[in-house]
Amino acid sequence: QGQLVQAGGGSVQAGGSLRLSCVVSDGYVFRSCALGWYRQAPGQERESISRRGGYDGTIWYADSVKGRFSISQDDAKNTLYLQMNSLKTEDTAVYYCAACRLPLGDYWGQGTQVTVSS
Repeated sequence: QGQLVQAGGGSVQAGGSLRLSCVVSDGYVFRSCALGWYRQAPGQERESISRRGGYDGTIWYADSVKGRFSISQDDAKNTLYLQMNSLKTEDTAVYYCAACRLPLGDYWGQGTQVTVSS
């Protein structure tokens, strides 16, 4: 019903950019649910980094990524994006998208590795 399929990520040098995508299979979920991006670095707790509200579309960013990351969407493709610029080594983590009843999330993407080297 609410399958989330992620793409993007990879390895980049510090200062570089990457874009993640999250395709939501259910259009109703995409339009009405809150959608969010999370990350988890080895040995650390999962961190919420960006969120798009459900019906109101309010955008929120964690201080750790504010000004460097931006969230966007393509309604025709039911796809949520996370554009990551000015990447730092501390951004290295597995990144996840999630939908509905955040932060617990009813639906989660499979995760994608982002590695930033110095």
